[in-house]
Amino acid sequence: MMKQQKVQRLIVSRFVLMCLAFVLAACQPVEQKQTSSTLQIANGEPVIRGTALVFPKDHGIHAEQGIEWWYLTANLKSDTGETFGVQWTLFRTLMPSNIESTWWDNNLYFAHFAMQHQQKHAAFERFSRAGQTKVTSAPFSAAIDNWQLSSITNDFLPLKLTAAHENYQVGLTLSDSPMVLHGEKGYSQKTESGHASYYFSYPFLQVKGSITFAGKSHNVSGNAWYDREWSASLLDKNQLGWDWFSLVDSDAGESEQKGLMLFCIRGLEQKADQGNQDNNGLSNGHGYDYCRGTRIAADGEATDISTGSIKLSVVNNVTIDNQDYPSKWQVDLPNTPTIFIESITKDSRNKLTIPYWEGRVKATGGFIGTGYAEITGY
Repeated sequence: MMKQQKVQRLIVSRFVLMCLAFVLAACQPVEQKQTSSTLQIANGEPVIRGTALVFPKDHGIHAEQGIEWWYLTANLKSDTGETFGVQWTLFRTLMPSNIESTWWDNNLYFAHFAMQHQQKHAAFERFSRAGQTKVTSAPFSAAIDNWQLSSITNDFLPLKLTAAHENYQVGLTLSDSPMVLHGEKGYSQKTESGHASYYFSYPFLQVKGSITFAGKSHNVSGNAWYDREWSASLLDKNQLGWDWFSLVDSDAGESEQKGLMLFCIRGLEQKADQGNQDNNGLSNGHGYDYCRGTRIAADGEATDISTGSIKLSVVNNVTIDNQDYPSKWQVDLPNTPTIFIESITKDSRNKLTIPYWEGRVKATGGFIGTGYAEITGY
């Protein structure tokens, strides 16, 4: 019996490693071979427009969809005035297989934990088998081992985040934010061809607690933005990734706080256009296939911003290891002065098994605030 269990564990371990080697893109039946990224693979059932979200059920796992995440980003300030960024995310991706084991349920679970201070960025990851990751809807909890985001009471809020890796650690409480449904009551279209997710957020979470960055501890407070999203696939095969932003007004009090979420999907032609700039150094913005956004009032009331109303352009790039990454963007929205978004930590790469850029940003012009940007596919 023990020998059989060891063999099963070995099979599962090799299977997971094989999946990671192909960046989670090849774990499908042989007749469905793919060369695209995880975000392009259609696994599970597409989300259906008009499906009403139900809570607390929708805080938990959506096993019918192939891509899912529980995502938290935070801009924090210490008692001494130093600023920090924190990201914590639990991912689930469906990987159909013929393996039968108590350690494999056709899902790969992995978590990312990253911190920023000044121009320093540190990122860590964990992978897990079935049973090692635990997600419950009520009371809510999403955890891999001792990396955990969970409700403190039977209600969803307040939350507590705990994570640690060597000389980096967070212990934070998060409270007092309305829920925001993006798109059409949570149905968020991602491409012209109809790829979509269900997507909701808690954008105005008030944060208190302590962190340890590079071995030095700090008491901190600030704002956090929590995202929940699930889908069968988010991109077409001719799309590379996206530029996504979450912004919170830094000047307003809690009762007047405003938020802004924007994303633009990037097509294959974006790479060819990156060097194509006008006389002002502003990229022409071609290659952004589809954009969408949400204006958020202090009480959580959401106003959808349609794709034709958003113009996103890259103003400046930063070159890291011979690769260009946007470092400043221009956003033009209807009836709004031009917004400029600029990265704070210039090298915000999560150099993990699945690499992507995730870091703090500041906004000026038509929206003054701080937030996070995620850019993928560069």
